[in-house]
Amino acid sequence: MINNDVLRSIRYLLDLSDIRVVEIIKLADAGIPITKEDVQAFLKKDDDEAYVECSDRVLAHFLDGLVIYCRGKDESLPPRPVEKRVTNNVVLKKLRVAFELKDVDMHQAFADAGFPVSKPELTALFRQPDHKNFRLCGDQMLRNFLKGLTLRARGAGRT
Repeated sequence: MINNDVLRSIRYLLDLSDIRVVEIIKLADAGIPITKEDVQAFLKKDDDEAYVECSDRVLAHFLDGLVIYCRGKDESLPPRPVEKRVTNNVVLKKLRVAFELKDVDMHQAFADAGFPVSKPELTALFRQPDHKNFRLCGDQMLRNFLKGLTLRARGAGRT
């Protein structure tokens, strides 16, 4: 999925303001200068002249910050290295950690979106890329997962 779409979906899911998105990115000790105006440019439609593409670096820091925002920071752990390439699998993993989702919760989110996933399919998404049963998470799968999470968080009547 396009990074801007992921950011847009998560922002809607949690009903975050532009300022809150900036704060979440800064929670990850990003050290990158990000402003409310940058976030607004990321959230524009891609045919808008003010649209700016959200880089993997910014999205990675946002997802790491989201984990801290949702679960708190564990000072006893060393900082995790930031992913250089953010794939759909990475997004799925970070959301699973941030929202403390178990397999049952993830299956329910997919089912809520009308996109049921089998247990082997789900576990294949979380394997290491060099594992023989690893499976790439496609755009449609991630989009449906985000839709299912949104339906759970915001209720079926508000999407």
